[in-house]
Amino acid sequence: MQLHLIRHPRPAVEPGICYGQTDVGLAECPAAAAERLRDLLPESFSLHASPLARARLLAEALGTPRLDDRLKEIHFGEWEGRSFADIGSAIDDWATDPLGFRAPGGESPREMAARVLQWLEDIRKGPRPAARTGEPTVGAGLPAENVVVVAHGGPLRAIAGHLLGMPPERWLGLDFGCGLVTRIDVESWGVVLKWFNR
Repeated sequence: MQLHLIRHPRPAVEPGICYGQTDVGLAECPAAAAERLRDLLPESFSLHASPLARARLLAEALGTPRLDDRLKEIHFGEWEGRSFADIGSAIDDWATDPLGFRAPGGESPREMAARVLQWLEDIRKGPRPAARTGEPTVGAGLPAENVVVVAHGGPLRAIAGHLLGMPPERWLGLDFGCGLVTRIDVESWGVVLKWFNR
């Protein structure tokens, strides 16, 4: 399986604002971003995306995505939409426990990674026919040969870090650039990072 991981284009949000699952727009035209990325993608692929607008709009410019809530960015709870300056010293608690910390009313990076990796497991199992509609659903069978995912930095770090065998504490070192694509080939014998942030 060729797995193409695309982070959404640059969001239209002021610097220093915490926006995890806040549904912000884009500062770059999604059609222009899709045109720029198209030559880096295979001719045919299964397309998956976060339903948040900044990922969904790019995915829709690339094709007809299967939207999945599990691909959303981490939920920062009461921190959503606030400036980091306003959050103040509370952010120091996150720095002391980067994987386990949970903002009030939100989720921890570890919880976000668990839902994302459940999505990945379902994709690797492949599609199976639905009971009544005939539309494919995820479950058992052969995985798609080419998979394109449009999502966010946090989920993409979890996917890539997990596949590459990195300890979760090192996933933050995977800096996915906005509007760029990374390719990871998943074979029966192992995983190969073909290229990063093109």
